[in-house]
Amino acid sequence: MIDVLGGDKQGATADARLAAIVDSSFDAIISKDLSSVIQSWNQAAERMFGYSAEEAIGQSILMLIPDHLKSEETEIITKVRSGDRVASYETTRRRKDGTLIAVSLTVSPIRNSHGEIIGASKIARDISAAKESERRIRLLMREVNHRVKNQFAVILSMVRETSKRSSDPHEFEEMIRARIMALSRSHDLLVISEWAGASLFDLIQEHLKPFGREEQILLSGPVLTLQSNAVQNLGMAFHELGTNSSKYGALASEAGRIEITWTIDSGASGPDALGEREFQLLWNETSPPYADDRREETTRKGFGTVVLQRVAPQSLGGSATLERSPGHLSWRLSAPLASIIVPQAGTEANNNTGFGT
Repeated sequence: MIDVLGGDKQGATADARLAAIVDSSFDAIISKDLSSVIQSWNQAAERMFGYSAEEAIGQSILMLIPDHLKSEETEIITKVRSGDRVASYETTRRRKDGTLIAVSLTVSPIRNSHGEIIGASKIARDISAAKESERRIRLLMREVNHRVKNQFAVILSMVRETSKRSSDPHEFEEMIRARIMALSRSHDLLVISEWAGASLFDLIQEHLKPFGREEQILLSGPVLTLQSNAVQNLGMAFHELGTNSSKYGALASEAGRIEITWTIDSGASGPDALGEREFQLLWNETSPPYADDRREETTRKGFGTVVLQRVAPQSLGGSATLERSPGHLSWRLSAPLASIIVPQAGTEANNNTGFGT
């Protein structure tokens, strides 16, 4: 059907039917002679490339081809002259405004009533959306690959550090299982957002929910969207703090209380001030003093101390202090805001709420 574009007329009715089909197509349908001069141009070509039919017809098809791809036209015309149908292929073309568009092209010879090749028809389909989806998938896969490797490194570190501090195989298994599940909870939050980050409030909630006693936990601070690296490292810290608290601290009795507050210092203002501002987080825990020293064992010698004093703060480019006294534990983290939140993510009014609300 396309072959009659530029060929002899086969009757007014057939021509009208063909013209209607070509004109209503969602794909750009163009015909050109063997000198690469455009002979016909449908409405889809106008929408795709920005040129009207009046502007395009009579011009060289090269006006659509970026400079570095002009050799494609020479190869196409050579195949057309020999009567070969050019297999569909993906390439790039240039619009009237100079922007580039990804297209899938199919090129076929046009013959006249005597069977002589007098030109070529070209069908161009816009595949920009498909290409963008492919790009996003590749980007996401690279991010996932990076994160999985990072998770493996963290798990190996967990195994190594936990094994140093546990002589009971059952205790070792339970601790490793709990820590891997904590990593999984952070991972789930990132997957839901397609690795775009996670709310600090949601992160705390997700890691402290397994320990219960939500009414004894108070959260206060601006709404922040954390970068994936901050989600992982702060998630590990909250798990270790929550585990210690459920065994030896505020969450081990009804009389305990945990206050988690975070702030952003005033610092400089303006679009370039993000890197100069600092994020401050305080975990402040009070509980009835215990008669023995078991309460301090995990935070003094365990992997939790390594996470709280070294792994989390160093991974975020900041510093942390861990203080203990009978009936009290506090962990204070300071880090550059730029290493905590998603770039250009804003903050909202302060939350001051019980954990369960």
